[in-house]
Amino acid sequence: MNKKIVDYYKWLSLQNIELFDKYKIVNPYKQERIIKIVEMFYNKYFDDNNNRYLILGASPARRGTSATGIPFEDEEHIYKLTGEIVNDFYINKNSSNFLYDVMENYGGIDKFYSDFFFGFVCPLGIVNTNNKNNEVNVNYYENNKLKKHLNDFIKKSLEELIKMGINRDVCYCIGSGDNYQFLSKLNEENNYFKRIVALEHPRYIMQYNKDKVSFYMNKYLKELNNKC
Repeated sequence: MNKKIVDYYKWLSLQNIELFDKYKIVNPYKQERIIKIVEMFYNKYFDDNNNRYLILGASPARRGTSATGIPFEDEEHIYKLTGEIVNDFYINKNSSNFLYDVMENYGGIDKFYSDFFFGFVCPLGIVNTNNKNNEVNVNYYENNKLKKHLNDFIKKSLEELIKMGINRDVCYCIGSGDNYQFLSKLNEENNYFKRIVALEHPRYIMQYNKDKVSFYMNKYLKELNNKC
């Protein structure tokens, strides 16, 4: 599966999407260094023919996944694996630690990646320039105009992911609000998956429900183990 995944990211590198107003796309896969990281990472964890299940976030952050090229991965782990230093990287450590704890409790990172593939509904980052002339992250569902503008690209990206050999019994959606609603509607229209399961975003859990971490951890593990 590793070659198909690398081909998917190389396909993403060729996408040139023009937005409107002060919005613009962040495409890290145009950098050879990021493609090198992608190749090393997926050659290590995805060198098999397993039919994995998708876990989809909304959009990558410009200083998170858009810096590493690997969805939801930590720059320290990327460095240990590839020797590549990721500049300008930032991620909410509590959120990333929650996902690593999910992986460990599932059976370890190797077991987790043998069953699942992390991605995004909109796999390229989006930024907007605010009144202070600073670029800030936005999600594809920021407004109806943005959703409509990106709809065809999102559909094509999902279709490219599915062609890799993704299991279509269930797709997991990180984010139980706008991301889940959009993905569910898209799925109703196109029958990509038999069902969509919503999982609360780690940031929501760690920032606003830290006293319920065990509850959400158990929910993640229950849903991830109930794949059929």
